[in-house]
Amino acid sequence: MPEKSNSSPHIILENADPRWERVIAWAKSLFFDRLGSASRPKLLLAVTIADLVSIVVAWPLANALLGNPFEPSWRSFALTTLVAVLAVYVLRRQWSYSIPALRGFTSQALKVLTSLGAVALGISGFAFLFDHDEVAPREIAAWMELSAVFLCVVRSLAAWTIDRLTRAGSLVRRTVIVGGGQEAEDLIRELSSDPTNHMRILGVFDDRQDARAAGSYGGIARLGTFETLTDFCRDAGVDLLIVTVPTRAEERLMEILYKLFTLQVDVRISALNSKLRLNSRAYSFIGRVPMLAVMDKPLSDWDRVLKNVEDRVLAALLLLLVSPIMALVALAVRLDSKGPIFFRQKRYGFNSEVIEVLKFRSMYVEMQDDTASKQVTRGDPRVTPVGRFIRRTSLDELPQLINVLKGEMSLVGPRPHATGAKAERDLYENVVQGYFARHRMKPGVTGWAQINGWRGETDTHEKLVRRVEHDLYYIDNWSVLFDLYIIALTPLSLLTGKNAY
Repeated sequence: MPEKSNSSPHIILENADPRWERVIAWAKSLFFDRLGSASRPKLLLAVTIADLVSIVVAWPLANALLGNPFEPSWRSFALTTLVAVLAVYVLRRQWSYSIPALRGFTSQALKVLTSLGAVALGISGFAFLFDHDEVAPREIAAWMELSAVFLCVVRSLAAWTIDRLTRAGSLVRRTVIVGGGQEAEDLIRELSSDPTNHMRILGVFDDRQDARAAGSYGGIARLGTFETLTDFCRDAGVDLLIVTVPTRAEERLMEILYKLFTLQVDVRISALNSKLRLNSRAYSFIGRVPMLAVMDKPLSDWDRVLKNVEDRVLAALLLLLVSPIMALVALAVRLDSKGPIFFRQKRYGFNSEVIEVLKFRSMYVEMQDDTASKQVTRGDPRVTPVGRFIRRTSLDELPQLINVLKGEMSLVGPRPHATGAKAERDLYENVVQGYFARHRMKPGVTGWAQINGWRGETDTHEKLVRRVEHDLYYIDNWSVLFDLYIIALTPLSLLTGKNAY
């Protein structure tokens, strides 16, 4: 594999103005995490925006090159934007918006040409069918040709940037091998011999404590046992787990996989030394190594882009829409009882990390329960008169739109639970096997469980089990349309006030 460094690319400026240093630090924080890894979704979003802008800008430039008069208007901007969105959609259908695809400029240039050719034919066909003679075919051709040049430039810059970030170790898949022995050594040797894998193997986790458990495997260190694997993956930002435990060790394999189902990682079982040979379509390949796909992250890089855009745009619009209602609720809370307007509670968020969730305060200050160790019940004396109304109508949850804008929550997802929440005196994680698997996606202001009636109090194990079942179904079947469907039905579900006290 190519040489990697442990830090993100940085710019060295001698005698730099502190203000510029702050700007650079802020810009880096937008695209790099605390471990120095570049954000794949943000890079893809940047390429997508560059494509959209390129196609929109190419229209007036094409007219200028042809010597045609051009008067900008909202109508022309809307139509060119619509065409740009269509072109991006066609490119997306050709798998043009992924990091592996953008590494290869030649294949991307061909996809740009075929996609824009299809869009040009579509526009020309539409104009012919509906007898529109406002735009001549030569103008469409010039527009698409100039757009192709711009998009190829974008892809050339993207390929160069991705190559630089990969060489710097900021755009590689952070990988962990689970299971040791000869299988791990053979796998590491095979992966290391292929420079196109673009991965960084952080280490090996092996449960064996006898002489078979080596200190390192092919130069890769043994980091610990399976007990420490989960915490390491969360802290080290692991992207990929490759299991090398032989499939014949079924019980041990299931024990390992059970631990991994709660993680935000891709999980593969190496079939490098397996004597069982399935149809080639049953395998995915990392380099030349056949892998059995066990689990993928709930959201791919592109899906994360879509969901993040959906969250930020809709949350901003909703916040503007409901701001008068929030102002009235805040006033009512202030007049109803002494204490702050907002209640901040520690809850489990994405990847089981603890976040601070905002709500309108619905309890008397001296009776608040920060950990939700005792759930609110019907007629609970801790709830204020105004609190009872805003809890039943879920108006107390509106400040969580701020959590969405901050990137801590999504509009739709599994509801975040307080760290000490219980069902029948048992902590949630002790009631449902694999409970933390619901944290593989950001928590939501609303969710599939909520619109199906599983909101509010979980005073029985069955209620919690049903809620988690719905959460996991949502994670496995996510789509933008599914989110919009849940958002549309949320106001109707709130009218019942079922289980909300």
